[in-house]
Amino acid sequence: MASEKPIHSLVIDAGPIIKNSPPVSTLLAQSEAIFTIPSVVSEIRDEVTRARVETTLLPFLTQRNPHPDTVKIVQDFARRTGDLAVLSNTDIQLIALARDLECERNGGDWRLRNAPGQKRTNGPPPAKPTPEAPSSSEATADHEAAPAGSENIAVPPAVNDATEVVTSALSNTHICDEPSSGADVPSNPHAEDASGSASGATEAGSESDSDNDGWITPSNIKKKQARDQMLSAETTEDTSKTLQAAIMTTDFAMQNVILQMNLNLLSPSLHRVRHLKTFVLRCHACFLTTKEMNKQFCPRCGKPSLTRVTCTTTQNGEFKLHLKKNMQWNNRGERYSLPKPASKSASGRITSGGGKDGWGADLILAEDQKEYVRAVTQEKRQKQRDLMDEDYLPSILTGERNRSGGRPKVGAGRNINAAKKKR
Repeated sequence: MASEKPIHSLVIDAGPIIKNSPPVSTLLAQSEAIFTIPSVVSEIRDEVTRARVETTLLPFLTQRNPHPDTVKIVQDFARRTGDLAVLSNTDIQLIALARDLECERNGGDWRLRNAPGQKRTNGPPPAKPTPEAPSSSEATADHEAAPAGSENIAVPPAVNDATEVVTSALSNTHICDEPSSGADVPSNPHAEDASGSASGATEAGSESDSDNDGWITPSNIKKKQARDQMLSAETTEDTSKTLQAAIMTTDFAMQNVILQMNLNLLSPSLHRVRHLKTFVLRCHACFLTTKEMNKQFCPRCGKPSLTRVTCTTTQNGEFKLHLKKNMQWNNRGERYSLPKPASKSASGRITSGGGKDGWGADLILAEDQKEYVRAVTQEKRQKQRDLMDEDYLPSILTGERNRSGGRPKVGAGRNINAAKKKR
């Protein structure tokens, strides 16, 4: 009996489990089996969330590890798409598990892609097994065992030779309108009129029958068979709406790889995702793209010229960047030249350079500067503050106000004449 649920095998990531979106009841109602890997369950460390998962989801959850060969295939695919650097080992194993289930449920990887940018899938769907034609000895035995009254019953030909048999049978069929040479011509003229009227009626009937689309002739047998195949394919698509294998995740890098591999991707609302819109950073100087959104300097040329660009991934696995037609680089903060490097004494006092009032003493211009490394380290330390610490005071009470965004300022800023903070 065919499954009535829209999803058969669903691979779920830690994100939907932690957020409880969709709820466990919805997952059980819409899918036959729910799969994940053991490392996903170990990622859930919150006591409340872990208790909820252990009581509601874990009894219905199947934990399974993917095949090592499939993991290598996913790693090679992600390396070609450029997402391997931002994918964890857990993410790769989840995609590999979804690929294993896809191959098991659909009888191979014929509907997947082996390389990014591949326009077509790996191959056509596997043919359904057809009943074998009986051998000549079996056919002879059946014919001899048939009763005498069934001599005029035609034996159906084999399935593979149906087209040739019907075509040859129809081509050998001839309708003779003229009487044979050995037949006697009727001498009665009324008989001729009667036969003429009868033949006229027969011709009219044959013309009306030829207009009917139900007849199969040698000229339209190919068209009939093609139409029957299309109808059967449409019927199969309507009846088999169940997704054999799908994966649900909220990670953008995983979604990009999943769509390019042509795996079934589901949103938290259990709708199939066909188009993916994300953002990447693109260097305006050397045109390098990176998916590490926390970068401030280009990994290749080292310039602070990264801009956020919209990109989409279609259901065919095509990755496109959407650039502005008349893009102009913003020159704010670059109108005035930078001051000379500042030289400081042992006590930290500026002795020379650095501009007026030392406004350019601590400018960050490269990623390997000690000022930038110090600022990033301080930012990480601030994020690790324990809110339950007795000595912790909010910044609104201490007067310490951070910039919006929380990232170190690169260069002179948009307006070098803006009021500076008093130290």
